[in-house]
Formats: sequence, C-alpha cells, structure tokens
Amino acid sequence: MFNIFKKKEVAIPELGVDLHSHLLPGVDDGVQSFDESLDLLKRFEAIGYKKVITSPHIMSDFYDNKESDLKRIHESLKEKIKENQINISLELAAEYYLDDQLIERLSNKEEEFLTFGNNYLLFETSFMNEPLYLKEFIFKAKSIGINPVLAHPERYSYLQNNSVLLEDLINRQVLFQININSLSGYYSKPIKIFAQKLIDAKVVHFIGSDCHNHKHFEVLESSRKTKYFRKALELPLLNYEL
Repeated sequence: MFNIFKKKEVAIPELGVDLHSHLLPGVDDGVQSFDESLDLLKRFEAIGYKKVITSPHIMSDFYDNKESDLKRIHESLKEKIKENQINISLELAAEYYLDDQLIERLSNKEEEFLTFGNNYLLFETSFMNEPLYLKEFIFKAKSIGINPVLAHPERYSYLQNNSVLLEDLINRQVLFQININSLSGYYSKPIKIFAQKLIDAKVVHFIGSDCHNHKHFEVLESSRKTKYFRKALELPLLNYEL
C-alpha cells in the first residue's frame, strides 16, 4: 500500500550505435584481418548494437590513409557482413589526427572528409601537448560546415587540469566523445576520474568503444557494467540520433 511513495524509475535508453572503432582490417593499429573484423562485429551485435560507425586513423606520419582506399575496404567488409548474416549496419567515418596536413586540407576546403551524422568530424590530438593550431582548426572546420568532435578528451593530459581550455572548447561548440573503457580505469585512474567529471558536468555528447581488438572488447563488456556508464546513458547523447 506504500508503493505510491517509492521513487519512480526512469527507463534508461540502450546504446545501439557505436561511433569510434578501428574495425577495417589492415589499415591502422586496429584489426588486421576480415575474420577478426567479422568476429568483433558479431560480438557487438550480441550485446545489442545495431550500428557501428568505424573510424580508422588518418594520420600523415603513421597512417597516411586515403579516404578512397578506406571506402573500398569498407565496401568489401559490408559484403562479408551480408554473406555472414550479421545483423549490424556498418558505416564509415575516420579519426583524423590534428596535424599540418589536416589544417592544409581544411584551408583548401576539401570535401572528401569522412564525417558522420550531422557532418561530425572525429579528431584527436597529441596526448601530452595542446596543439598550437587547435583553435585555428576549430575555426576552419566550422567555417565550412564541419562540426568537430574531440575523441577521448579524458585522455589528454594537457586538458585534464586546464579548466580554462576546457571551457573555451565548450564555448567554441566542440563536441566531446569519451571512451567507455575509460570508465573502468583501463587507461589509468586519472583518466577514469576525468571522464567521470565530464559526465557529472554533463558536457559529454557521444560515448564510443574505441575498439581495436578482442582485448578492448572484453574490457568494454565490463566497462558497460559501471555506474558511470549508466549515468552517461542518461545524458542526451547524440549517439541516439545517429
């Protein structure tokens, strides 16, 4: 008879879309074979994902991938997904490293960037040092209609203790994507704490797996059981719109 005094539980939406992974075979430090890609996609399907937007590195010094080559491999992988009756949609984006080449391409107003959703462009930076042209990149991207999404901001040491820069990026409408595995302390305890702070501050727009291999996926399964993963799902994540 006292049920009316109980707190009403609010249903938390399930996360059906992943937007950060390295599942194209042989192009970066992610999976190295089609079989490995298919195995991981089966595992994503098994835990409820409906769509994976994979995002291979584009980094001039280490992974100088061309969009046209990535598209070709993506199409081959999609065919194999169909042949193996894996019920998951695979889309293609990229994780761009913020370097001179990226700035030059934006200056030339190139249109071949691998974006996703509402013209979102996933980018990463040095883990240790703030790029000198970070603000220039944001301005140039915005000026041609690209919406920059900073991959795993919790992992950048230059950002962890710089509240002024963090607020500046938010004011410049940079979107934040945190890694789910950060929430279990996989990368380090300081990274876990900063990821939690970003969730508490409600400045997280996307969450992603950043899955490179089976080990990452196994950590992902446990990370999805953490309190802060569930707390992140309560945010108005843009994953739900993809």
